[in-house]
Amino acid sequence: MLASLNHISCNFSCFLSPPHRGAQKPNTPLASKFLIRANDLIKLNNHRRPILQYYDRKKKRKSGLQTCLSSISEEPVLGKGDSDENGVGNDGGGDSGDWITSILLFLLWAALMYYIFNLAPNQTPSRDLYFVKKLSNLVGDDGFKMNQVLVSLWYVMGLWPIVYSMLLLPSGRSSKSNIPIWPFLTLSFVGGAYVLIPYFILWRPPPPPVEESELSRWPLNFLESKITAGALGAAGLGLMLYACSANGDWKEFYQYFRESKLVHATSLDFCLLSAFAPFWVYNDMTARKCYDKTAWLLPLSIIPFLGPVLYILLRPSLTTMAVSLESTLKSD
Repeated sequence: MLASLNHISCNFSCFLSPPHRGAQKPNTPLASKFLIRANDLIKLNNHRRPILQYYDRKKKRKSGLQTCLSSISEEPVLGKGDSDENGVGNDGGGDSGDWITSILLFLLWAALMYYIFNLAPNQTPSRDLYFVKKLSNLVGDDGFKMNQVLVSLWYVMGLWPIVYSMLLLPSGRSSKSNIPIWPFLTLSFVGGAYVLIPYFILWRPPPPPVEESELSRWPLNFLESKITAGALGAAGLGLMLYACSANGDWKEFYQYFRESKLVHATSLDFCLLSAFAPFWVYNDMTARKCYDKTAWLLPLSIIPFLGPVLYILLRPSLTTMAVSLESTLKSD
């Protein structure tokens, strides 16, 4: 019995002991090939094991991003239907964010319309009609001197639609919703921001590409002209200085603001156009790929009228390169 146990223990010790260094390797070609292939498989398995473990860890994460590398540019490219945490590249997440923004803008627009038509002061409707005729040069010289601040505001409001046309064409056009922008820009000469906000609600970036033939045709040849931008800046600066040179007209203008629906709605319209302008300046920067060079102009765009006009004057002109980048709400 002891001999049997000793025999068994010796067998296990021989099985567990490492092979001798001087052990002879099989000389047959078939055995050699088998060992080489076996060693290669072991090495390949050792290399694949960390990758599979990493893939399993990544798979457990609740992330829907699948990043592919383009063989040409070697930059991350989101495939069709892929999405990241911000919803970029996903029709569901990105569209949900767009619709939330659109709903908020719609609520703002509806509140503004309700305020203008129901809550704004309207104590002098007959005088408002006279002011419109006087400012439109439909009434001759009758001896009444118009308020300088009101005159400046009236003519600046006539220049704002040109500024927005230069910001929204072509970088503010909508490619996904197929909503034409020109009706809104045309009606903004009468309705101002109250007409433009509905387009902001329907806007879906990115803009469609710009063809080379468009650059030499109306209206881009006019809106891209530095002469147009310079004339806008000179006219706006002159009107601002004219309003600031008024001595007692500011007190009178404040009285008009409290009594007149025309003055009240026009002043609110000016504030709205000034508030939305920095966003469209930034959108135009990113579309023209000039943000790095013109980023210092973005803080200046909060200056009413003059800030956006300064950017338009100094921005690079469009080239034959298509403007088809996404908006700043999705790039960020």
